[in-house]
Amino acid sequence: MMEKTFDPAAVEARIATRWDEAEAFKAGRKDRENAQPYSIVIPPPNVTGSLHMGHALNDTLQDILCRFERMRGKDVLWQPGTDHAGIATQMVVERQLAADNIHRRDLGREEFIKRVWQWKEESGGTIINQLKRLGASCDWSRERFTMDEGLSRAVRKVFVDLHKQGLIYRDKRLVNWDPKFQTAISDLEVEQIEVKGNLWHIRYEIEGMPGRSVTVATTRPETMLGDTAVAVHPDDERYADIVGKFAIVPLIGRRIPIVADSYSDPEKGTGAVKITPAHDFNDFEVGKRHNLPLINIFDVYANLALNDNEDFLAGLQGSDLNAILALNGQERFAARKQIVAMLEEREILVEVEAHTHVVPHGDRSGVVIEPYLTDQWYLNVKPLAERALAAVRNGQMKFIPENWEKTYFQWLENIEPWCISRQLWWGHQIPAWYDEEGNVFVEADEEAALAAARNHHGKDVALVRDEDVLDTWFSSGLWPFSTLGWPDVTPELKRFYPTTTLVTGFDIIFFWVARMMMMGLHFMDEVPFHTVYIHALVRDEKGAKMSKSKGNVIDPLSVIEKYGADALRFTLSAMAAQGRDIKLAMSRVEGYRNFATKLWNAARFAEMNGCKRTEGFDPSTVKDVLNKWAISECANACSDITQAIEAYRFNDAAGAAYKFVWNVFCDWYLELAKPVFQGEDEVAKAETRASVAFVLDEICKLLHPFMPFITEELWAIKGEEGPARESVLALAKWPQLNALKDAAAEAEIGWVVDLVSEIRSARAETNVPAGAQIPLVLVNASDEVRVNAEKWGDMIRRLARLSDIGFAEAAPKSSVQLLVRGQIAALPLEGVVDIAAEQARLAKEIAKLNSDIAKIDAKLSNKDFLARAPEEVVEEQRERRDDAASRKVKMQDALSRLG
Repeated sequence: MMEKTFDPAAVEARIATRWDEAEAFKAGRKDRENAQPYSIVIPPPNVTGSLHMGHALNDTLQDILCRFERMRGKDVLWQPGTDHAGIATQMVVERQLAADNIHRRDLGREEFIKRVWQWKEESGGTIINQLKRLGASCDWSRERFTMDEGLSRAVRKVFVDLHKQGLIYRDKRLVNWDPKFQTAISDLEVEQIEVKGNLWHIRYEIEGMPGRSVTVATTRPETMLGDTAVAVHPDDERYADIVGKFAIVPLIGRRIPIVADSYSDPEKGTGAVKITPAHDFNDFEVGKRHNLPLINIFDVYANLALNDNEDFLAGLQGSDLNAILALNGQERFAARKQIVAMLEEREILVEVEAHTHVVPHGDRSGVVIEPYLTDQWYLNVKPLAERALAAVRNGQMKFIPENWEKTYFQWLENIEPWCISRQLWWGHQIPAWYDEEGNVFVEADEEAALAAARNHHGKDVALVRDEDVLDTWFSSGLWPFSTLGWPDVTPELKRFYPTTTLVTGFDIIFFWVARMMMMGLHFMDEVPFHTVYIHALVRDEKGAKMSKSKGNVIDPLSVIEKYGADALRFTLSAMAAQGRDIKLAMSRVEGYRNFATKLWNAARFAEMNGCKRTEGFDPSTVKDVLNKWAISECANACSDITQAIEAYRFNDAAGAAYKFVWNVFCDWYLELAKPVFQGEDEVAKAETRASVAFVLDEICKLLHPFMPFITEELWAIKGEEGPARESVLALAKWPQLNALKDAAAEAEIGWVVDLVSEIRSARAETNVPAGAQIPLVLVNASDEVRVNAEKWGDMIRRLARLSDIGFAEAAPKSSVQLLVRGQIAALPLEGVVDIAAEQARLAKEIAKLNSDIAKIDAKLSNKDFLARAPEEVVEEQRERRDDAASRKVKMQDALSRLG
């Protein structure tokens, strides 16, 4: 006997063990040697990470695809693994050391790396175990880590090959510099934060023109120490007479040219801007155009580095020079205060204006990022990008939704060289060695580098390895083929590359998707995947982005603990409409937990009524129209779900499954079957029991990709009631039911269902008392309707609370008229409902809804409201309007029926 309730906590771990024992998720199974391969690589979560709601959505959608294709008989590889996440992992271990007052440099590189590996072995599997809690059906035997030896070998080969091809080189350029971690970081690791600050207007005198000056405005007055030009727009007549002249940098006396450049906006501020090429990305480009010197005034900690700075000291003069040099070693913001004070004291500061602006911060360190001039390794990705662009344009790879192509094109068409080096210790150390003269030898290992140096010098020389490591995204970009054994030509590489589908978020289209495309095409000569499905964000129930600062983060593990993994998975699936963010409310999760309960209770009902699987049962041979209808509806649901998953319309697939299970199977089929179970016809009873058991099995299959735990449990329980199962449900065959569709059965039972549903709806809308028995009149009924009304009359009267069913050529007076499959049905309500009062109530309700809609429309057409209101508030207003409009339609329908 089934348990009274389904307890996810008691079942999930046991079912996971069952899958492991059956090796259900293993790719390359012997029984699928000739099967079509299907592969997905998991976006490798950071080894430091824990499951968040974005992971839960991403991995649920991947799991739906993998379970679906596995049940369709394909040889599925869902490749799992984690990313070493350079800066994030190093930060974790450095914090642990800091608790003991130890700095990594106290340990030295080798010992520090040992500590990181030790931490990785102890704690690095956290997120993998959490993914298993979610039910992810990865081939866990093939778990990879971006710093496994095999993957490290792939990284070294790629670096060396690209360097020998002239695509990797060393250059001095501006980077996003994190002063806390003393490393360059990627744009993805930079968080743009709006802050309230000031705009300082500073006067620069013009050399040789007494009394003539130019005022520039800056949010960073300390960087004036690195100024190498003032720029004005070529068409700005105010400054035409000083273009080509020299301005004098206040306090330090450096003479700098005044250049004409379109970067300067005549409409903004004074129209003149100071140019500091070593400390601003835009200024760096202006500096390149005008061949300006680059003066770096900071050290790696963003403290002023002036005294031994030859670039800075050249050409300085003036009485304030010693006071400026005394700032050497000052932290940048402390130096700012002193420089501003000096400018004020000398009456060089024209104005201080309150100014709100965006300032880049390190997303992990939290400190202000400094554009910093430094030597780094770069990859010229433009030639690689051209192939990656062409592959999408010619259809080798497609985005779903298609609109994300524009984002992909925009980034790749405007691509800049990629800074691939990081000043960290944890990561893939760059395979480059230097001799005493600074010559660099890039090879796969030290032995090859020494040989190359020997060949260059004609003798053995000492070499020192580059201390930098590679950007984490460099190794992640090789993930689709490095995980399959490349650079060796392995059987897995031949079978599963290119992969089939990639599921990921829009925020890493450039950082990961584009780089995998470039690397895959360059080294494998094929796209790494044929389809990229981009999912949206998971927001809170009001539509706000989840963040710790807002306190609105929903922990998926807490949700799983409370409601079970199936409920969370089905919620995310049902809400995963293409291009639309998910507003996650716990009420929705609770609702789908109730859906699981409904399924469980239906299975118990079937058990209590003797619905057991029957040896040799053939659904195509059933005689009873009710069973034909249920099996046909199951076939329709199977078609809808299959087509929706194939088209990545996960919400439609979940919706079709929900509608069939809850509405058709539970609410109608089992309800209509009750008289059969309670009757004396043993033949009909046996067929209905076998049909219910068959449909329940098919439901388990259809729901399995979405709700794997409860369906696998039901599969096992129901497997004890009849012929032995061939396998776990995860390896069962996906239903093929098209031949079981029955239009005649659907027409007969469908009419009964629609008629009762319409009567129930009309009763509710017109305030018919719940217990009132009312008559039904079928108007000009066809012969078919008359037959069905006679056959199903008792059932219709019971379910719709009818006193009787009659026939007439015209609808009676004061009746609500329903159109059911082209036939008119009338509900005479005289004496049951005060028609006039009900009409007045409905009219009043419609008027109120019109007023509400008008108010909301006024808000949504107000540009100021749209600009100032938070995104979630605007979305809430749109939803309120949609709800009001939907309710208005229902009220109008009800009023027209009464009319």
